[in-house]
Amino acid sequence: MENRPPHDILELSSGASTLRFAPWAGGRLLSWHVGGDAVIRWPENANWDQPARVRGGNPLLFPFLGRHFVDGQIGRWRDAQGVVRDLSMHGFARDLPFTAEVDPDGRGVRMTLTDTPTTRVGYPFAFRFEALYRLADDHALDVTLTAANTGDTPLPWYAGHHFYFELPHTQRAQSTLEMPPAQRRHQLPDGAISAPEAGVTQYRLDDAGIIDRFHVLQPTPPATPVRLVTPGLKRAVTIDLDRPDSLPWYAVTTWTEAADSDFYCVEPWLGLPDAIHNGLGLRWLAPGATESATLQLRVETLA
Repeated sequence: MENRPPHDILELSSGASTLRFAPWAGGRLLSWHVGGDAVIRWPENANWDQPARVRGGNPLLFPFLGRHFVDGQIGRWRDAQGVVRDLSMHGFARDLPFTAEVDPDGRGVRMTLTDTPTTRVGYPFAFRFEALYRLADDHALDVTLTAANTGDTPLPWYAGHHFYFELPHTQRAQSTLEMPPAQRRHQLPDGAISAPEAGVTQYRLDDAGIIDRFHVLQPTPPATPVRLVTPGLKRAVTIDLDRPDSLPWYAVTTWTEAADSDFYCVEPWLGLPDAIHNGLGLRWLAPGATESATLQLRVETLA
């Protein structure tokens, strides 16, 4: 049986860049190609029955990201009144359909998710969550996440990205990640966050010690960008986290799944896992308020 998506794919092209989206599948950016080459990858054998679980594109993490725990049970959180609710890891946005509005010039799209009776069971707040993708030029992509509190009580949130960058696993040893000043942390089995360790300014991507690590930016916004350098692909991807009018990004997470995974994830986050309990990056949005976090991805060709 042919493996085809159940709904149409939205494609935007401008110059050397092509973006593909599935708004109906969690507002998902599926892929970004520059000059015909995949920068953000989407696997050919993707399981369209469960697109939120596919290792590719950019799953949107909202209203919380990562793992949250109550009494050792993952996927639960406790509010200030002591009420415990179920909310899946990384939140529900990646599982739900977004509406989509393409910019008149065809260079960008705004995808929107709003609360429903179903979302309010595990997250009893009225909200509007938007992801705006726009090509700044043929080699640069601006991405903005916006949360609006459309209710009458303060709303807790901490969102993030989960970019799957194309990287053949055989090229990890020659590929590097350049980081601004940051402290390294990780999540312990009980959900607690480890004590901070001093970070360094460059990591090789065959270093198993940075898998599932949070690089907490010091300071934020960082004075220099994050840079993923992949000589085997003859390119570098710069992630600029110091954009005008943006919330401060809290951390950048590095992760890949297995030794033979042909991707590497570099994930800007607004907080750390379990922030609803530990407060590390937790944001409270007042009724009627709106706030946004912006970054820019830029592809550079290496000689």
